[in-house]
Amino acid sequence: MEIPKQKVQKVFGDVTKKKQIHESVLLIENSSGDVSYSLGYGGRDADTPFLMASITKLFTTTCIFILRDQRKLSLDDEITKYLKKDTISNLHVYKGREYSEQLTLSDLLFQTSGLRDAIEEGSNESKKRAIYEDVLTDFNETIKNTKKIQPHFAPGMGKRAHYTNINFEILGKIIEIVTHSPLEDVFRQFIFDPLGLKDTYLPQNEDDFVPHVYYKDTALYRPKLLKSSRASGGCVSTARELMVFLKAFFRGKLFNNSIFHELKVNNRLQASMLPIHYGAGYMRIPLNGLATLFMGKGELIGHSGSTGSLAFYYPEKDLFFIGDVNQMENPATPVRLVMRLAMSMKS
Repeated sequence: MEIPKQKVQKVFGDVTKKKQIHESVLLIENSSGDVSYSLGYGGRDADTPFLMASITKLFTTTCIFILRDQRKLSLDDEITKYLKKDTISNLHVYKGREYSEQLTLSDLLFQTSGLRDAIEEGSNESKKRAIYEDVLTDFNETIKNTKKIQPHFAPGMGKRAHYTNINFEILGKIIEIVTHSPLEDVFRQFIFDPLGLKDTYLPQNEDDFVPHVYYKDTALYRPKLLKSSRASGGCVSTARELMVFLKAFFRGKLFNNSIFHELKVNNRLQASMLPIHYGAGYMRIPLNGLATLFMGKGELIGHSGSTGSLAFYYPEKDLFFIGDVNQMENPATPVRLVMRLAMSMKS
């Protein structure tokens, strides 16, 4: 299909004219790439690096799927197979009962563990600290902080899912244990090198470039925060390179994509994340519900990030959307943007 450029420009313009949006980029392509359209704002273009934030979870998911293809792990594995008992002891205690040893890789991947996020759902103090201070928290400290807060529900409770970064931090640690390699090397070996991505990386050293992100009108530089959430939100990329990755992810270039047919389960996330559902390591946004006044068709699959990033596939029209509004104030902005873009594609 042809991209309705005027409609796309209007949707993009409506977002970028908001006073808290200082810079933005959008790239839309079909599978073959013969239909491609990009827009930039505030000096951004398809090759400007930006913080992927939670889109990084798609990289972690990819590694889990590749290791599953290699029979090095199973989604049914309990996390005790990989993590020491004292690491996970008391991690998940709900209504006086300990579930830590029953947690599986599947519970983490589908966000059905019930665990809480120590930063997002800890005290207001911890949330403020994350925005206004740049603090490095290692894996063990993150686990320790998670043990201090009550989970939402017992793992695998039927239709219940709760979005939290700790699930993917644990998956990242398991990837490192299974491969005997640091996560940045696994990402490079499994994803960046096979796809020829040169400007996509997990910042490690002082001299690795870390883009700034806005919170309202303040430009924040948060390299330590990035290194504290490596598997759940630590990567940097560009719209052009993320487009290459997203196509590979959904079209089976990196792992056997029959897994999407096997793992069809998806659950609605907590109310604050409406209308997002969560599948096997990726978000699903139905377009035929109340949020679109039942006027949409199909669904968007992919991921958004709290810094304003988005990476979604719209199978109904065979279109891929990559973008970033680089603003932390309202994490719903990229989701609303991609929904409006998909809705504007009616032929």
